[in-house]
Amino acid sequence: MELDERKKKILHAIIRTYMETGEPVGSRTIAKYSDLKLSSATIRNEMSDLEEMGYIVQPHTSAGRIPTDKGYRLYVDHLMEEKDKEVTDLKELMFERTDRLEQVLKQVVKVLANNTNYTTMISTPQYHQNKLKFIQLSRVDEKQLLAVIMAEGNVIRNKLIPICEELDEETVLKLNILLNTMLNGKTIEEINLQMISSMKEQAGIHSNIISDVVDAVAEAIHSDEGMEIYTGGATNIFRYPELTENGRAGELIQTLEEKHNLVDLVNETLSSEEKGIQVYIGSESPVKSMKDCSVVTATYELGEGLQGTIGIIGPKRMDYEDVMGKLKSMMDQLDEVFHKE
Repeated sequence: MELDERKKKILHAIIRTYMETGEPVGSRTIAKYSDLKLSSATIRNEMSDLEEMGYIVQPHTSAGRIPTDKGYRLYVDHLMEEKDKEVTDLKELMFERTDRLEQVLKQVVKVLANNTNYTTMISTPQYHQNKLKFIQLSRVDEKQLLAVIMAEGNVIRNKLIPICEELDEETVLKLNILLNTMLNGKTIEEINLQMISSMKEQAGIHSNIISDVVDAVAEAIHSDEGMEIYTGGATNIFRYPELTENGRAGELIQTLEEKHNLVDLVNETLSSEEKGIQVYIGSESPVKSMKDCSVVTATYELGEGLQGTIGIIGPKRMDYEDVMGKLKSMMDQLDEVFHKE
């Protein structure tokens, strides 16, 4: 009898489940936790074939099945082939990182999810502690100014600023000179209250414009526009009962699908003074739906201020040592490739 693809998937599901629980595995368990979309009856028939072929065995009547040595051997050989292919594919993608960064990041979360059995995420790189390049104020009409703000990485934002009275060209020119003299080359962290007060004093009756422009600068530099977050292994959530009770799995899946709540996690990681691996346990996470999880994150860098976040999400009982080791290994691979001339 031939071991077709469906039988292989069922065998792998049996082995993975047995390794996690240590209990014989029944057809209902496989139907519930795998993505095979097969009925329990169909899975039972396939399990009978696998038992006849010597890949699994029923330890006693009315129990589920457990793998035999032959089953483990097939699983390990297949696993080694998959891992070798993943590493090869990842290296090939990384060498073409400029044109295929999106594919690299998607492959990273896939590899980490497969290797850890947890849920993973990665953000596209953003400019962190971005510096302002220039500000250009222009008159739109008697009631509005247009502020064009450019930050490093050619990030451009436009902001309409209301004014109480029409300004002449000379006043607009003076405000442009004042703003660019004081702010160009500064990060938002370097724009302090003393600097703002000085600009307001020099602007006189137009001090309110200074406040509006500084707000627009902060928005431009810290904007999350254009950030993409890729996730992997979302279904791994269902491996852990504590993450599926009382609708928790649904909340987590929704968070991973909608992505916008993950931005808070990315921003907190990037803004932290700790640039190594960080661990958020339960309520320490800035994401409300992850209060029953642990989240391990790290920051990767592409140079010139470009930084992104990699995260692994699992139960509080996750294997922290294993997760941190694999995350560190992935960071080393990314660092090696992205900083290669």
